[in-house]
Amino acid sequence: MKEIKDLQINTIIDNYQLCETFKCSPQGGMRRSHRTNTLVLISDRTKLYDDRTVNEIYHYTGMGQKGDQQLKSQNKTLAESKSNGITVHYFEVMTKGKYTYRGEVVLAADPYTDLQKDVDGRMRNVWVFPLKKADSLL
Repeated sequence: MKEIKDLQINTIIDNYQLCETFKCSPQGGMRRSHRTNTLVLISDRTKLYDDRTVNEIYHYTGMGQKGDQQLKSQNKTLAESKSNGITVHYFEVMTKGKYTYRGEVVLAADPYTDLQKDVDGRMRNVWVFPLKKADSLL
């Protein structure tokens, strides 16, 4: 088992290692851990969401697969991450089961809403969170 501080950028781990390291749930794209005071974000490119990177800013789609997303639960936690004291860590999945660590991130700008399809193919409002690497000078 790795310590959070030992994770290096671009390290690939599996879901079990991720859960053991962050003491978080084994499922979901936003995983809050009170034990480590972290929020783990997983941008799974093999699934539904339209996450993208533009000019070194990650545009991460919030939580909720069906219907309009609300700014509550983990979406609220991320929206308030500049003031609530949690550390946010970002992973990308390009191949099922392989979680690539991209590092600690912070909000680069205020969250905004966008239109995306839900799990049933219906257009809906989603929350998008612009994120940058915490050590970035952006």
